[in-house]
Amino acid sequence: MPRILLLGGTTEAARMARALAEAGADAVYSYAGRTEAPVAQPLPVRTGGFGGVAGLAGYLRAEGITHLIDATHPFAAQMSRNAVAACAATGTPLIALEREPWQADKGDLWTHVPDLPAAVAALGQAPRRVFLAIGRQNLSAFAAAPQHHYLLRLVDPPTEALPLPDAEAVIARGPFTVEGDRALLRDHRIEMIVAKNAGGAGAEAKLTAARELGLPVVLIDRPQVPERRVARTVAEVMAWLDL
Repeated sequence: MPRILLLGGTTEAARMARALAEAGADAVYSYAGRTEAPVAQPLPVRTGGFGGVAGLAGYLRAEGITHLIDATHPFAAQMSRNAVAACAATGTPLIALEREPWQADKGDLWTHVPDLPAAVAALGQAPRRVFLAIGRQNLSAFAAAPQHHYLLRLVDPPTEALPLPDAEAVIARGPFTVEGDRALLRDHRIEMIVAKNAGGAGAEAKLTAARELGLPVVLIDRPQVPERRVARTVAEVMAWLDL
């Protein structure tokens, strides 16, 4: 039987974990450890980084890992790059369980940008009320545009001062609804949204709400990762594992 390392932290990873557990697979679920109270998983869990490519390769060898599933967030690019390199170094088969990116629909007012600095520039100079839906890791990039009011939605309450002079945070865990996000945008008088093109259903509601309200969205494109095998469904991964 294969011994599987599942790199997780996403809704897709949770579904993958359930499928592996139901199949009786020998698998370990790995969290990055950035969320204070992660959702319980039906597999043994390890938390924290590996120490780069060398550390991950060492873990694969030491634990006898035969297959690696990368179901991390599409913007966890460094972890995905490390996984590709470590699997190449150890000869470990790798597959990514990756959600499709969002595609614009009729009525969407999207501006695609390649990275965070471009997103900051796309806000313009005039002060605006911005829903900054990018998580807590990259907030400091927007300190370069302090004239805007920022609304943040975070999974965990901030433990230190926010790196933005004019910001407020709401604490919530997805999936979110269109009705709830529409109310959020209206209640906070939001004029523009900044989001990462993460894809998936759990955070798509804000884009539908923005379409309905006629709000512009600055959408940050996914970072590039090395070529790898990609699956879009849990069933595809299970077939790859022959489980």
